[in-house]
Amino acid sequence: MMTPPRRHRRSPWLARWHPLVAAGFASALVSCAASEAPEEAPAPAVEDTAQREQELLTWTLGAKYDATQANINFNVYSSRAERIELWIYKTAQGAQEVVSYVMTKNATTNVWSKTVSVSTLKNTYGVTGTVYYGYRAWGPNWPYSSAWSKTNNTVGFLSDVDASGNRFNPNKLLWDPYALELSHDPVNMTNADATVFASGPSHRYKDSGPFAPKGIVLAPDSTPTGTKPTRAFKDDIVYEVHLRGLTKQDTGSGLDAACLGTYKTAGQKAAQLAALGVTAVEFLPLHETDNGRNDAVASTAGDNYWGYMNLSYFAPDRRYACDQTPGGPTREFKTMVKAFHDAGIKVMVDVVYNHTGEGGAWTSGDPNTFNVMSYRGLDNPTYYSLTKDMKFNWDNTGVGGNFNTFNPTARNVILHSLSYWKDTLGVDGFRFDLASVLGNIYEHETDTHSGYEYSRDNANTALNQITTQLDPRPEGGGAGTDFVAEPWAIGGNSYQVGNFPAKWREWNGAFRDTFRKDQNQMGVENVTPGQLATRFAGSSDLYQDDGRKPAASVNFMVAHDGFTLKDLYSCTSKNNSQPWPYGPSDGGEDSNHSWDQGGSATAQRQAARNGLAFLMLSAGVPMITGGDEFLRTQYCNNNVYNLDSNKNWLDYAWSPDQSNFRLFTQNLIAFRKAHPALRPAAFYATTDGNGNGLPQHAWFKPDGSTPDAAYFNNAGNHALAYRIDASEFSGETVNAIYVAYNGWSGTVNFLPPSPGAGKSWYRVTDTCSWIESRGANQVLLNPGSSDQITAGYDLCGRGVLVLVAR
Repeated sequence: MMTPPRRHRRSPWLARWHPLVAAGFASALVSCAASEAPEEAPAPAVEDTAQREQELLTWTLGAKYDATQANINFNVYSSRAERIELWIYKTAQGAQEVVSYVMTKNATTNVWSKTVSVSTLKNTYGVTGTVYYGYRAWGPNWPYSSAWSKTNNTVGFLSDVDASGNRFNPNKLLWDPYALELSHDPVNMTNADATVFASGPSHRYKDSGPFAPKGIVLAPDSTPTGTKPTRAFKDDIVYEVHLRGLTKQDTGSGLDAACLGTYKTAGQKAAQLAALGVTAVEFLPLHETDNGRNDAVASTAGDNYWGYMNLSYFAPDRRYACDQTPGGPTREFKTMVKAFHDAGIKVMVDVVYNHTGEGGAWTSGDPNTFNVMSYRGLDNPTYYSLTKDMKFNWDNTGVGGNFNTFNPTARNVILHSLSYWKDTLGVDGFRFDLASVLGNIYEHETDTHSGYEYSRDNANTALNQITTQLDPRPEGGGAGTDFVAEPWAIGGNSYQVGNFPAKWREWNGAFRDTFRKDQNQMGVENVTPGQLATRFAGSSDLYQDDGRKPAASVNFMVAHDGFTLKDLYSCTSKNNSQPWPYGPSDGGEDSNHSWDQGGSATAQRQAARNGLAFLMLSAGVPMITGGDEFLRTQYCNNNVYNLDSNKNWLDYAWSPDQSNFRLFTQNLIAFRKAHPALRPAAFYATTDGNGNGLPQHAWFKPDGSTPDAAYFNNAGNHALAYRIDASEFSGETVNAIYVAYNGWSGTVNFLPPSPGAGKSWYRVTDTCSWIESRGANQVLLNPGSSDQITAGYDLCGRGVLVLVAR
């Protein structure tokens, strides 16, 4: 089993703030390791579904204009605060507030509210434009005193954190967890001092008000997002890519040159991705994150490129908008979504609900010095899973601590966020980072259990509430949302590939590892033909027992974290210590199951064609990473989370070999899309259902005979073939499909089975190096007589052959 990716990656955002902050993560992990083994949690009562659905439809948290737009209603949750004040600004940063209001608490809902007249803000306080706002909160560890002021700001302090986990600090202006846009990054070109957001003896009395990001009150917006595709997930080709990196240096495609790297130009790229065959674009995180200074830092110091330290679960990242005026990011995002929808492409977003950008302890073992920016300053024990002493974060993420996903209020933040992004912003699906954390059944560590335990079946986990309360897309397609899990986290029982609830799709790490090992580590890692067969056929061992279908398996060879497809076959080991702009990058997995193919560029391209073929010829849903279609490289860096550089953005200046590989990719995708037999709705049957005795899917040895258990279970065998009776699938244009894989280094002769009465076999492609001489004809969607196969086929070492019978 390959170690789950990105586990060694630290938070670039927090590391920039304090050189010892990474030690805090280590402290939290030590606390995890020292905990007692978790006990089985009692099954909680099933919540009232109708009530939950109504809550999702009517959530009022955040700042919203009323129906007349004459008033703004501010609502924020805190069960532990003793006083919350609303502070309003007419300037995003660098200025003081214009007015503050005391909010009123509803003792039943724990929601604090204030309604403010727009005319009063305008006529009395001069707020004639955008309304910026934040909150200040007092609680048990820092009770309110009327003597407190920004200049008398030590009054009332008792502790940075108390025995109940409270971390109130009125000197810290808190942004609204439900803010639909944020005004700016905490650390930016105007403010480089991150300590103003911290607690602890050196920082607790610093006023963050002039520097803190503010919530922006957005007026209702009618920008359309187009008609959502209803395609069944089994029929998708997923393209995972960084939004900025997709177009940042694409100067030759007719995109708006003034807006490269933004939502606007990503939308302008839709037609080209559709021409490639992409049906679903999956963007790395687009929630607001701290990344505005990246362009000003000509090194990796402080670069937060991937965006996995989210500051808001509602606000689109302002930096990715060409129009960064208030409301601009939201409008531009929706316009981008419409552009993809108009091209028939789904928009999926990588979401990070397992932790937030507030991070963990600044210094190992120090419970006092933490960032107090939003959730933590409003209701720390509600929003974060804490250790037994309630003074540290429980951490299965490696970047500061778990979001308290089993708490109903914190869970609602997740559900409301998803509802907003899919219903208002038009998103079609989500990929959930470290999704095992969403299946946690404990809020905090106690004497009797640890703070983390994964449960597939508990109805009240965020994991199950997402598919219960929202709208998973039906297997056969239609209206709905695609939910995809990264089914692992760090520590405990968090590696859960194949063990997610029904209606969830999963990144299939077993698919990746099996084929990587077989390709690159013969004689080092033992892979049997049976294991290959299981992955080719949709991984029934992982998904069939709980009633899921092959489309539950998202098949991938590489992803954003790790090597690119080219580097998987060009780099025997990682090289993350290169200077800017290639690195340096800390962390990164050491065991990549990679190999440079003896240094031969020709062999490397052949191996990459094999990797692509495994994806396009297997049951399940293939995912490729942006740039793999033209052999993009990261120069052997396998953890480029901090490289916001021109060596990490997609480079469209292709060599002839890259252009040829893209044509191979485009045509192999087209072949998959043309043949429903490669996209089965259910696991392949052993008979065709018509009584003629032909299996729907059959395995073969190279000599054409049927492999027995001894062959399947022998890791010394490295050749396998299969035949799909394509006539069994509606819409098929061929009688059968035959795929042969030769994992040996030398040539193997394959004898295909009968193509059927009156039929012949025709070669669509093989991945051997000779195919490069055919240029645009490397993959034939309608092969002619010159590619008819009438006898055995000599398949080169480490090659894949595809035939069709007609």
